[in-house]
Amino acid sequence: QVQLVESGGGLVQAGGSLRLSCAASGRTLSRYTVGWFRQAPEKEREFVARSNWSGTSTYVADSVKGRFTMSRDNSKNTVYLQMNSLKAEDTAVYYCAAGGGPEGSSWPHYWGQGTQVTVSS
Repeated sequence: QVQLVESGGGLVQAGGSLRLSCAASGRTLSRYTVGWFRQAPEKEREFVARSNWSGTSTYVADSVKGRFTMSRDNSKNTVYLQMNSLKAEDTAVYYCAAGGGPEGSSWPHYWGQGTQVTVSS
């Protein structure tokens, strides 16, 4: 089992920045694909970014490309989402997800509880 805990959300003005963190416990995160999703009110959960186990391959959704950057520090069992030039439409609950691990889990399989990001225009 992998437990994920997000932090770093909050209220920010449009054009501002936030950095989300996702700390993992239970398993070594370096053996998992890890990523971020978000869900705005009355909308479906959508993919934001994903990183392979080593961090050498990162994919970011077109809607946030050039503004959001995902990174991971396997030594701290933590992944990050740096969000710059935030827009009102980025307002959502952001979830960390992991999967594709040695136990045969799919991706995404493990989820955090989410952290609220609100961008005021």
